Amino acid sequence: MIVVSNVVNLSPNRGRTSASAFDTLLGLVADDLDAVNRTIVAKMDSPVVLIPQLAGYLVASGGKRLRPMLTLAAAKICGAEGQRQVELAACVEFIHTATLLHDDVVDESDLRRGQASANAVWGNKASVLVGDFLLSRAFELMVADGSLRILAILSHASAVIAEGEVLQLSTANDTETDEAAYLQVIEAKTARLFAAACQIGAVIANRPSVEEQALEQYGLNLGIAFQLIDDVLDYSAVQETLGKTVGDDFHEGKITLPVILSFRRGDDDERVFWRRVMEDLEQDEEGLDLARAQALMVRHGALDDTVKRARHYGDRARDALAIFPESPVKSALLDIVAFCIERAY
Repeated sequence: MIVVSNVVNLSPNRGRTSASAFDTLLGLVADDLDAVNRTIVAKMDSPVVLIPQLAGYLVASGGKRLRPMLTLAAAKICGAEGQRQVELAACVEFIHTATLLHDDVVDESDLRRGQASANAVWGNKASVLVGDFLLSRAFELMVADGSLRILAILSHASAVIAEGEVLQLSTANDTETDEAAYLQVIEAKTARLFAAACQIGAVIANRPSVEEQALEQYGLNLGIAFQLIDDVLDYSAVQETLGKTVGDDFHEGKITLPVILSFRRGDDDERVFWRRVMEDLEQDEEGLDLARAQALMVRHGALDDTVKRARHYGDRARDALAIFPESPVKSALLDIVAFCIERAY
């Protein structure tokens, strides 16, 4: 098994940067985030007992609330006042949580953040329906805010996320998938919500379009980098660290960038192997095929190069914030890029 520190330890200051960056951002938005959590709990309430039970299980299962934190920080960097950002950050988290519930059903995942996934505990039907409930709550929060611009941004993001999941189904098990198609998938299913979460911060503060676009680009590139690292960790981390079953993507035949690069760079025999395990899903139960896949990724530099791609998008995210004056919030948003790329959990 490849050790995660051999893959994502990109900086001599990694421990300081990665851990403290998140704590710094958390400290800057702590009061608002507490209010977000209270809003989440209140909006999950329902006389149908299973709804708050299942939704609360996932919401309380250790998620870092990164997306709503980005909304709060984006609003703060733009000088927003009042409490609109609190309910809209809760809205972002509801959209994210709903997609997690639906994703785990589609992917047949047994683990989420290191514990049994909701669908493993309550079944697929309940998970899908509670996910729908959370999406409905999200739209209630958008409508209550009253901004058509915010409604347009978040509703569009929700639609694009769904499109991304369907697009991923069409590329699954297809070793002919190229990098451009892969990037289209991860931009839709992951990065678009990051982008929307940041973009609405400028709208809340009634800032000019140049700032709105800058925050949208920051979130988009951060989200791409985040997903690239997620796809590396599926092959390079240990299960206790990753918080999900290592090799999930492999066992499901998901065509991620490490697979694409390994397939392209391999010889004919290796391509036969990749077609067998990814297209035909003929994989041994002892884990030897997964181990070979990991070894091929190391041989061809696929994991390292995927991390390099993530660093590239991280640089683009940082560049997008250049128009904002220096401030503790800006510094924290710049540093959170390193957290997303260098994380090992």
